[in-house]
Parts: sequence; C-alpha cells; structure tokens
Amino acid sequence: MESEKRGVLIAQITDTHVGFEPEAGENEFNFVRFRNVLGHLLNQKVLPDMLILSGDLADGGQPDSYARIRELVAECPFPVHVIPGNHDSRDELLKAFPDCPTADGFAQFAIDCDDGAGNALRVVCIDSFEPGRHGGAFCETRAAWLARELAAHPDTPTVIFMHHPPVVAGIDWMDPSPGEAWFKRFHATVKGHDQIISIQAGHLHRPLHSVVEGIPLSVTPAVAPAVALDLRPMDAEVADSRPIVAAEPPFYSLHLWRDAEFVSHFQPVGHWQTLARFEDHLKPMMKGLFAERT
Repeated sequence: MESEKRGVLIAQITDTHVGFEPEAGENEFNFVRFRNVLGHLLNQKVLPDMLILSGDLADGGQPDSYARIRELVAECPFPVHVIPGNHDSRDELLKAFPDCPTADGFAQFAIDCDDGAGNALRVVCIDSFEPGRHGGAFCETRAAWLARELAAHPDTPTVIFMHHPPVVAGIDWMDPSPGEAWFKRFHATVKGHDQIISIQAGHLHRPLHSVVEGIPLSVTPAVAPAVALDLRPMDAEVADSRPIVAAEPPFYSLHLWRDAEFVSHFQPVGHWQTLARFEDHLKPMMKGLFAERT
C-alpha cells in the first residue's frame, strides 16, 4: 500500500512491566505477553512508521529488564521511542535507550511527520514520571517546555503522548486526587491550543476515553494484566475481596493520521477464531459497500 494512501501510522505499546517476576527469565508472564504483542504487530500487513513505548516498561526500573526490552524491540524495522512511567527509572531507561532525546533532563521530545499528502503532524512525547510517586507529575519546567513547543507550531496538528492520563478515571485505588497541582498545570498549558487533536496515555491498564480542555483523550490498555473495572469507592482499611487485577488479553494500539484526520484502533492479542474471510462469495457485498463511497 502506498504511503500517501495510508498516511502516518503510529503504534503504541504501554505498561509492559517486564521484571515483575525476575526469577522467571524468558518465561516471565509479562515478558511473554510483550513478546506476543510485538510479534502480532510485526506480522501486520501494514507496519507502523514508529512505535511509542509509553511508560512502565520495566516493573522496577531494573537494568536487565531494559536490556531485555531493548533486545526485543531491536528487530523492529521502524523507530522505537520511549517515555517513562511511574514504575520506571528514568536514568536506567535513558542508559538503555541512549538515542532518546531529552529536554531539561526529562525524556520528552517532538517528532515531525507528514502523511505524504502535505498534511503535517507533530507527535509530542511528555515525561510525567516523578521518582517515588505512583501518580503523575508535570512541573513548571516541563510545562514551560510544552508551552514553547505549542507556541512554536500553532498551526500544526499535534498529538501528545504521555504515561499518566490527566483525568480521574473513577477506579479509586488507581486515581490521583482531582485537585492535584500537576493536573491543573497540564490543563492550563494545553488550554486554548486548538492544534492539539488528541492526547494518548497508558497507566490505567484498561481502555478509557475522556476529554481534557476540549481535547479527546484515549488510554491504551496494558500489555501486563488489566486493572479490573470496579467504580465503587474504596476504603483502604477494609479488604472487601473486590477484584483488582485480571488476566485480560494484552493490547496495543494503532493511531492513523491520514487526510488530516486522526483515528485510533485498539487491538487485543490472543488466539481468536476467524469467522469470515474475503473470498469470492463476498465480492457482491464488498462491491456494494465500495459503490456507496462514490
């Protein structure tokens, strides 16, 4: 398929948590899931133009986990970009991926793209990691950098990738406080910048869609096991036997920029039965569908 027809295709894999079972080696549950997800992505008929690993690559920031991740993604025939999550070590991540650009000591950077038909796109990756903190962070230094990037390209459609979604999801034990300073700072920084067409995040280990200052926000589900969906309030002193983690399928996402439109697809990875294929008996149906587009 010609590049001008498919536009810019961005793959996102998040929350791999390699190293959760360090004694398991190559048979570690999370590593096997990551390997399967990457294999599924690499077997697609149309490969992405880049892959963004959006945080929590290693479960505890271990150097050997990053080495295993780097070795695995080395087979990718496209650029691989990394940003840290709360389980990562920024220092070890940057040692393992020394080509990762930084700004003011943070792993954040911008990538300029074009869909082949003259429609530019900027991919801006934000570092929301704060050592020792489960929730996100977005300090004045990071806010100033993002503000400069947005001011310098006011007319270029822009997608922001970050680990922590700047919203309260309603899953009590995963949520930050609604009034956190970094929330307010991030919202204030992106407010009024109409060129931001999407914010993409991870961290929650399950799909979520929301809006931040009028900007669509999506969360890609994790490679590691899912956070169970339970919207009841939680009392940390009362162990109520609610499910908190479930072995749902691992996911990745594909974000397509084409003809000045941006769409996201979320792909679970597993062994699914194929119920239909495009064979001769389906030609009349397909011709009818395509006829409607003229």
